[in-house]
Amino acid sequence: MTNEEATGISGYHIGDILFLLFSFACFGLIISLIVTYFCSLSKRSKQLDAIERKVDLIYEHMKKSE
Repeated sequence: MTNEEATGISGYHIGDILFLLFSFACFGLIISLIVTYFCSLSKRSKQLDAIERKVDLIYEHMKKSE
């Protein structure tokens, strides 16, 4: 087995390449989780605002009918 066969693609070990791909995948996963979390917070805030407006309307309607 020659040195070139042992190292794989142009001097890098296959394990090094797999580790790099795994590291990038983990980094991408972390970034996507953070983005998803903040989008979820934004959506939740909008939903709470809508619910608050509806409750205010119901409260005003009940106040007028008394």
